[in-house]
Amino acid sequence: MPPDEAHQHALRRLGAFLREAEDTLASWDEYSDRHSDPEGWPHDAIAYGLRQSRRDADTWRAFTTVRATAAAMLDTAEAQLNRLPGGSTSLRQGWHLRVLRTALKEIDALQSEWLGVRDTLPVSARPGTEQYDEPLAQRNAEAWAYLDAWALHGQSVIDIDTAARAKPSRKPATPALAPAPPSTADSTARVRR
Repeated sequence: MPPDEAHQHALRRLGAFLREAEDTLASWDEYSDRHSDPEGWPHDAIAYGLRQSRRDADTWRAFTTVRATAAAMLDTAEAQLNRLPGGSTSLRQGWHLRVLRTALKEIDALQSEWLGVRDTLPVSARPGTEQYDEPLAQRNAEAWAYLDAWALHGQSVIDIDTAARAKPSRKPATPALAPAPPSTADSTARVRR
């Protein structure tokens, strides 16, 4: 597949992830609002935790269609952004790309850790058993803030591609990518109950 065609295919998958993540989050918000008291404490902590685990797993599953091409999409978006005229939009989008790259590194690290744990599990530990499902749920929970960062800022990758195709390329006077934010991706993730 030619590089541009592969990029467009990856962007379509990213768009599908963004829609699915939005639906998952909306469903979670509705559940959380109905099953929490006014201070945000769940009525049934066990049921709430199970539903939260499902949210995490659904978001992870949705991102698996994007993960293999995410780094290449970010590389292309950075190159496209550097060819666009500079401005406040470019600075914001550059910051979004940095947040996405940091989140992707964390997601990849969590996946590597999970694979290491999975390889040490006894043969009897299969999907559906506590020995298997518990560390998998932990990976999903730890990854959720980073996956949410992709749900929040992933649209910038699509927007940069749209702008690059619509406008003639000009090299900005200053680099479009803003310096790395001082805090981790956790500071960009939405706070959820």
